[in-house]
Amino acid sequence: MSIVFHWFLPTNGDGRRLVEPESPNPGVAVGARPATLSYLTQIAAAAEDLGFEGALTPAGPWCDDAWITTMALAQHTRRLKFLVAFRPGLTSPTLAAQMSSSYQFHTGGRLLLNVVTGGDSAEQHSYGDWLEKDERYARCEEFLDVVRGLWAGDVVDYEGAHVHVEQGALGRQPDPIPPVYFAGSSPAALEVAAKHADVYLTWGEPPEQVAEKLDRVRALVAKGRTMRFGIRLHVVSRDTAAQAWAAANALLDGISDETIAAVHARMSTTESEGQKRMLALHGGSRDDLEVSPNLWAGVGLARGGAGTALVGSHTDVADRIEEYRAVGIDEFILSGYPHLEELYWFGEGVLPVLEGRGSWTRPEAVAKGMQTGSTAAGGVAFGVVPNRRP
Repeated sequence: MSIVFHWFLPTNGDGRRLVEPESPNPGVAVGARPATLSYLTQIAAAAEDLGFEGALTPAGPWCDDAWITTMALAQHTRRLKFLVAFRPGLTSPTLAAQMSSSYQFHTGGRLLLNVVTGGDSAEQHSYGDWLEKDERYARCEEFLDVVRGLWAGDVVDYEGAHVHVEQGALGRQPDPIPPVYFAGSSPAALEVAAKHADVYLTWGEPPEQVAEKLDRVRALVAKGRTMRFGIRLHVVSRDTAAQAWAAANALLDGISDETIAAVHARMSTTESEGQKRMLALHGGSRDDLEVSPNLWAGVGLARGGAGTALVGSHTDVADRIEEYRAVGIDEFILSGYPHLEELYWFGEGVLPVLEGRGSWTRPEAVAKGMQTGSTAAGGVAFGVVPNRRP
């Protein structure tokens, strides 16, 4: 089966560095890019044209609402699916099921559902949610019990510790039922994932750590139930390894040691097991950031969430992707800075390598629209116009 690739939509804005400088030097390309519909449409259209399956939109007070933004983008795309992140417990399960049904109807079935239980109590408090972490996972399980029943066409009566529904029903079931993507590294998270996830997600830890985590999930999955596995990573891919590492290191330009220390201190208070595992990879230090071949932990020095990137030549990155595939990863959710340019580096450089090896199959709708000679399978990205690179 072909590897599935998704890109990321930066609904909180974009830039050429992890933190854009407030006072750039003249003659240096910098600047924050607002998450306008126009800019996000460029990213979504490029991802669609290059052969990506879908695009992830995050959830949180620091970004735009994923449902509204992706529904707008769906009107400007033809095939691309949207991995919409949402938080159970902040709305009713019946309303969430209804929203997903409406979304499928109006987009022709292009919704993928990313369930984000919430690993930061302070952020949950800002939404008015005061449950403790394990209680949030217990509520999430009940929430998904109800949503699954409604999607199946049942009239649902449910009395849980956190969710109470009487005669819940949908006027129209979603077609198709959106797959549920779910992440979490704690024991409570893995139990919910084993019961409800169609795709279990992990952040980009070294392959041996990912393999161990996937084995723990597999051991919990009921006999006869199938599950796919995905990974969330950044990428910095160039025609040569030296160019890629230079570009990766440039992402940290202008970020002071004091800023890194402040980010590390803030992230160290997290309840998220996944975030703790990300922090352990770099320890708040700029030293020894290549934590596994071509796996760079530098992103996590300046931001929370996914903190690692695959860095190297297009062939290097393709090799590492196949290494993750060998331990069980089926889907890759990728991003890079800026998201539009890095999308083209990966799409024109890495994807042809994987296609040539038979690891990735270009979607038929994209393949039919391609012009002969627009990409190369040798690991070098190039465009129609010479010497003009994204």
